[in-house]
Amino acid sequence: MDPQAQFCHKSDCPAVGQTGQGNITIHSRKERRYRCKTCGRTFTERKGTALEGLKKEVALFTIVITLLAHGCPIPAIVAAYELDVRTVRAWLQKAGAQCEKVHRHFLGQQLLDLIHVQVDELKVKLQGGWLWLASAICVPTRLWLGGAVSTRRDGQLLSAVVAQIRSVALCRPLLLAVDGLKTYVEVFRRAFRSKLPRHRRRGRSRLIAWAGIVIVQVIKHRSAEHFHLERRIVQGSETDCQALLQASGGGKLINTAFIERLNATFRQCLGHLVRRSRHQARKPDTLPAGMYLLGCVYNFCRFHQSLRLPLWITERRRKWVPRTPAIATGWTDHRWEVLELLTFKVPPPRWRPDYKPGRPPKALAKLATEWAT
Repeated sequence: MDPQAQFCHKSDCPAVGQTGQGNITIHSRKERRYRCKTCGRTFTERKGTALEGLKKEVALFTIVITLLAHGCPIPAIVAAYELDVRTVRAWLQKAGAQCEKVHRHFLGQQLLDLIHVQVDELKVKLQGGWLWLASAICVPTRLWLGGAVSTRRDGQLLSAVVAQIRSVALCRPLLLAVDGLKTYVEVFRRAFRSKLPRHRRRGRSRLIAWAGIVIVQVIKHRSAEHFHLERRIVQGSETDCQALLQASGGGKLINTAFIERLNATFRQCLGHLVRRSRHQARKPDTLPAGMYLLGCVYNFCRFHQSLRLPLWITERRRKWVPRTPAIATGWTDHRWEVLELLTFKVPPPRWRPDYKPGRPPKALAKLATEWAT
């Protein structure tokens, strides 16, 4: 047990989310509990992870989540490990919630030069209806940028995905590749704008569109006799488009091949994403949990062959160094195990004292001064 690596999880504690401050002590080695000297509360070692409240063995939980992330059906897991189907589904929800926190934590750490992004949607079969899953991928690093789920394929669904891209993108030239849905163009143009500093206090700030944004579409025309692809540049010049394609390693022609390969990976690992399948999602909450689990395992726990780098030993001998999308992005320096993903603790937001009129108490002012630095 290492108290220096732990932090308080209470949002009203001045030391919330801070490690190495000397405020965490060991409360019970037998129960593996810690105590915060600032607020006086105790918490378990599993607090803030997917293992919190787990009654079964950690090894069994890790194996089940690993199988779910690689496409093993829930009935097969139930039959092999003699578990209740409700237990497996509850574990999937816990792992999905943990992966969502990890993904949002790393996505908000730093801005990235994306260069080339592709977005697409999947139609998911649900008992009593349909759902739409939209995802985005960064082509140079093969990083899954996020996704959204909705009952309709409309601007609200696309805006949720584009907002995740916008939150992590640097204001630099960017190629956005999508299919023939017209709503994408409007959503992209509305999202990639910045506020112009204003000199007057009144009125709304003017929004300036980013320079160097190139929007392309790949439209598929199918008929009984032939199949035809139409590549269209909606915004930007052909010269800028080819330069961004070459810089990102996304091929020589306009395409959406990378997001389609990612969709194929998702279809392989989630049964209710497969076309013409009797495997349906029973509840809408199942899809977001599975999406974040697959996305984080894809980013952190799987080596991508196209991302490997050559390590030259001699002039004629070389060794390939495998990388995951998270390593290529700079988020991590090694491939994570599934257990490491499930036990990663996301620090909560920093504590801020509630504003009240008048002079604050001396004790509260002292705590605010100590923990603000």
